[in-house]
Amino acid sequence: MSDFSLDLNEDQLTIQKWVHDFAEEVVRPVAEEWDEREEFPWPVVQEAANIGLYGMDFMANALLGDPTGLTMPVAIEELFWGDAGIGLSIMGSGLAAAGISGNGTPEQVMEWVPQCYGTPEKIQLGAFCVSEPDAGSDVSSLRTRAVYDEANDEWVLNGTKAWITNGGIADVHVVVAAVDPELKGRGQASFIVPPGTKGLSQGQKYKKHGIKASHTAEVVLDDVRVPGRCLLGGKDKLDEKLARGREAGRTGAKQPAMATFEATRPAVGAQALGVARAAYEYSLQYAKERVAFGKPIIMNQAIAFKLADMKMEIDAARLLVHRAAWMAASRKQFVAGEGSMSKLKAGEVAVWVTEQAIQILGGYGYTREYPVERWHRDAKIFTIFEGTSEIQRLVIARNISGLRIE
Repeated sequence: MSDFSLDLNEDQLTIQKWVHDFAEEVVRPVAEEWDEREEFPWPVVQEAANIGLYGMDFMANALLGDPTGLTMPVAIEELFWGDAGIGLSIMGSGLAAAGISGNGTPEQVMEWVPQCYGTPEKIQLGAFCVSEPDAGSDVSSLRTRAVYDEANDEWVLNGTKAWITNGGIADVHVVVAAVDPELKGRGQASFIVPPGTKGLSQGQKYKKHGIKASHTAEVVLDDVRVPGRCLLGGKDKLDEKLARGREAGRTGAKQPAMATFEATRPAVGAQALGVARAAYEYSLQYAKERVAFGKPIIMNQAIAFKLADMKMEIDAARLLVHRAAWMAASRKQFVAGEGSMSKLKAGEVAVWVTEQAIQILGGYGYTREYPVERWHRDAKIFTIFEGTSEIQRLVIARNISGLRIE
């Protein structure tokens, strides 16, 4: 039996320092500027591409070349320690890549995943399009339709997607659409919309509470025609799935969107950890230096105990994130919603820790001259996107009870 260890290996420690240095030297100095501008931070993503942090090779090596599953969450935590909006701009294409990898054939993965990133000479972006104005948490009720035109071997997509990271500015859009709406989630499929396809346009760009550097917009699909080969997984596989769904009225096959989210939840938890840790470290240093009533404020139990709880909650969340990432890499089934647990805990910890950080800084914490208010705004998204906290609790509850809790 091998020795149990929570230590990161040498490669992971090297990557951790590499990403941390990038976050400290490149991301943090411009984080406030891009938050204020509310624009996609092209120059920062370009620098990430130049050093190999933005690109398919890094993603493939961190995910596929790591049997522990920990390299990716470790790297993500450091990047988001730098800034969540910029971090999401660098990691956002990964969701499209995960959608392709999770649902596509090996040939489709080889063709399209590289196009989600492009090259350092010509950066490209990917977007994963699931949510709709009337279907966020309820992924089974998507209205976007995909109709097969047999004569031309093309799929015709119509609908509007909402809250899409990189939506409209991406080169490759991965769109989840209903092929047979009567089958709800069992009648859905994922499609690649290649660069420059007619009929795809950006709708409104959202003005957000936090993660402002990340581009979030509607994606409008108006008679978008894509070749038959752009159906992820292929038509035979889809026809089999639809037939099973109609026969039995139910099928064990996962919805394409859910399969992607399940795989990426520990990564989202790691994002939240980075924000929480940034706020904790900043407020700890502040509490040691800030003098009130003749002594550093950390000498007061009210502040010291708050910081102790912040540290404990962050470490607890990290253990859940690392466990879920390790389980996913080891092909161990999430029997109790462990992926959801990690994202739920880390997201709620990030909101709570960043709020405590504001409290420790007092009036300064509430001003935009100090970064803790930005971290608090950024943290809130982790209880909402890729499955709200309520949806995570539903996943966990269904797993532990074996019942269809509504």
